[in-house]
Parts: sequence; C-alpha cells; structure tokens
Amino acid sequence: MESKTRITVLNHILALNLDVNIWSARKKLTPSDFGATQLPPEDLASLGSKRVCNPEDLRIFGTLKSRAFNMLDRHGVRFLGGWAIPEKMADEIVKELTAIEKEFFAAKEDFLSRYDEAVQDWIKQHPGWEELIGSSTVSAEYVRSRIGFKWQFFKLATPEKNSVKKGLKDEVNKLGSTLFDEIAKAATDTWNRCYAGKVKVTHKALSPLRSIHDKLNGLSFVDPRVLPITDLLQTAFDKVPSRGFIRDENLLMLQGVVSLLKEPALLMKNGQKLLDGATSEGLLESLTAAPKQSIEMTDAADDSTEKDSETTGPNPIPLTANQQIDSHGLW
Repeated sequence: MESKTRITVLNHILALNLDVNIWSARKKLTPSDFGATQLPPEDLASLGSKRVCNPEDLRIFGTLKSRAFNMLDRHGVRFLGGWAIPEKMADEIVKELTAIEKEFFAAKEDFLSRYDEAVQDWIKQHPGWEELIGSSTVSAEYVRSRIGFKWQFFKLATPEKNSVKKGLKDEVNKLGSTLFDEIAKAATDTWNRCYAGKVKVTHKALSPLRSIHDKLNGLSFVDPRVLPITDLLQTAFDKVPSRGFIRDENLLMLQGVVSLLKEPALLMKNGQKLLDGATSEGLLESLTAAPKQSIEMTDAADDSTEKDSETTGPNPIPLTANQQIDSHGLW
C-alpha cells in the first residue's frame, strides 16, 4: 500500500545534518615504500594503504558516532542525507547531542595529548617497518583538524514555484514509507534479539518496543496510519502484567505485534484498518487467538494418538510459542 506524506509536514519538522569526522590514520602506499621491489603496473593493480597509528586508539570516536546516529534514528526519520526531527523534540535532541559532543571532544584531547607516544608505540609493535610508518606520520595539529563533531538544524520552507518545488516534494512524499521501513528494520532486530524462539521473556524485551512506540508517537503527523499503530502498541503494553516473566498469551500477543511491525506493507494495511473502525483490542485478540487455537488443536491430537504410539510411530511434535507465528489471515 503506497504511502505519500503531504508537503505540509514541513510545518512540524526540522531537518538535521550531523557531521562527524574521524581521522582514518591511514596513508596511501607508494612504490617508494617498497624500494627496489618489482611491482605490477598501475593499470593492473593499485596499492592500498598503511596504518600509521593503532586503530584501537581511535575506536572511541566510532563508538560515539554510532551512539549519535542511533539516538537520531530513535527519534527521527532519515531525510535529505540527514534526519527529519519533530520540532517539539529539538531541545531534547540538542541536549543528547551536546552530551555526546562533550565526550567526543574529551576523547579527542586525550588522544592528541598522547599522539606522539601512540605513534612511537605503533612503530615499536612493527619492527623492521619503522621507515615505512615513520615516513608517513603527520603532526598532531593535522590530526586535530581531521577530527570533528558538529550538527546543524534547518527549517525548510516550500518554494512557491512548482518547478523548484518538485524535488523537495518528492523527498517529503517518501517520508511515510521511509518511517515504516525503519520501524520494520527495528522490529526485525527486536524479533531476533528478544522474541525468536522464546517461551518466556523478561520486561527488558519491552524496551525496544517502547522505543518503537516513542518514535512513532513523535512522528505521528508523518502518516495518518501511524497513530493507530502507536495506540495498538500502548494497548499491548497495558495488557502485560507489571511483574514476572512474560509468557503464554501475553508473549504470543507481543510476538504477533512484532511480526506485524516487521512487514511495512502489512503494517500500513492494518493501520488503515484501524483508521476504518477496527479496534486495537480486536486486532490483539486475533494475534493471540490464532496461535492459541493451533496449540490447543495439537494438544488434542497428542491425546488421541498417545494410545496408538506403539503402532503408528512417535507423537507429532507439538506447536510451541517459539515457532514463527502464522498470519491466519491477519497479514
């Protein structure tokens, strides 16, 4: 089912661009690095690169970059090479980015303060290659200029001329589809980490679902089918007991919800059904009832075949909650 977001969504979002630069600690290999060694011609093979510093010393910058990207993915949707962020969440996002920026620059100053020592340690770890590494080292100030963390917010306005509006309108049109695709990706990861093959889970398994709920809730203006899905998730949360393991019907319900979230087209279809009058309670009951009926039918079959096991072979394996939930017509 096609999803098109109206251009008026620009009234509710800010575009955010995040620039994170990390020094690669690599220099291009040149023929002179190999002395008199015969090398293949350049049209046959190209030389790679050499590391002039231990990559472990730079790992922290990649970690902080990933943390910033993950945070923005939780709150926003990819847009124009960056993110579309709900304008009402801008202050909270700036606060989180500022905290990461502070860690980033603290790590930068720490690395630069021991940069020369780090390079010498790297050279010592590779005896016999001192010249290869030493000839390509750069100054600490050069490295400083290659490590950075900054961001920019933009408020987008729609151009009056249709001829220049089209490109922006095309990108805005895709926001809803992009959002549902991102939810599906997050749900697939949630399924694999928390729900696949499980007969019981702790309340920690709700955490990624709550993150999905918060993202959808913050971006509910992107597509009219988003809000009914947030209501569906909240209804599911309300049904789960506040303590103890989550199992049996409650686990089947959550597994059904995650299975639904994993499929963008089906998620939009069911979001439309909810808009058209279906209820969250009814959908959740359907998600739970179908697998339960399969289990009960299999249990009855087990009872009827137990007496004949000596002549007919082993009993069929009963269905359990750790199997993939059948759609039973729901999706």
